[in-house]
Amino acid sequence: MRWYHYIAYFFGGAFLVNGIPHFVSGVTGHPFQSPFATPSGEGLSRAWVNVLWGSTNFVFAYLLLARVGNFEFRRWRNILVAGVGGLVMALMLSLDFGRFYGGL
Repeated sequence: MRWYHYIAYFFGGAFLVNGIPHFVSGVTGHPFQSPFATPSGEGLSRAWVNVLWGSTNFVFAYLLLARVGNFEFRRWRNILVAGVGGLVMALMLSLDFGRFYGGL
């Protein structure tokens, strides 16, 4: 496997995790922070904007995980790299959103 496949899997895991809070907030009808809010990343976006943003993140995750190289769920390296990317994104999101929701 080529080195750039691991980079794609890392970011694929990050996009997958980033899509979850946006998509869930959107489908439950709650406003949530997004890059399209004013101010960017701090203001609240409408629910439908978050559904679209979460779905876009899922599309990028699919493209990076399923279309780059040969991602296999039975290969621990593939899962580990995608999992580390997801974990890094989850920690960054917890710090970023924690200041809005009392997590810090």
